[in-house]
Amino acid sequence: MNGITLAQANRIIEAALSTARAKQYNPMAVVVLDESGNVRALQREDGVSMFRVDIATGKAWASVAMGTSSRALGERAKSNPNFYGALAASSHGKFLPQAGALLIKGADGRVLGAAGASGGTGDEDELICAAGIEAAGLSHA
Repeated sequence: MNGITLAQANRIIEAALSTARAKQYNPMAVVVLDESGNVRALQREDGVSMFRVDIATGKAWASVAMGTSSRALGERAKSNPNFYGALAASSHGKFLPQAGALLIKGADGRVLGAAGASGGTGDEDELICAAGIEAAGLSHA
């Protein structure tokens, strides 16, 4: 496998949104990026508030750019806010170190991309990403 397939990206989003509905979370936006930070697939549920796609993308972009979950980046940012502020500025606002995105890894452990969500709490966003990635038969970090 060379990278995340469109079928895998769509499966991640489908399962993530299904999980959100089953748990009765607020409307969600979910994005899947490839290993280079390019959008592979995204969906925005009816009723989702503005900026949710941008927030989900920023979380996923930060995750794939730094090779860890956006939650871990948010924790790191607390002790080095100037550096993380500079990352956001140098990425033209694409870098968002807040809980809600996970790396997507293949069976060989190679990073295939990241999934990010926005619409709920950071914990809810992260949970639906994990559910989606697992439903696609992939692992996350």
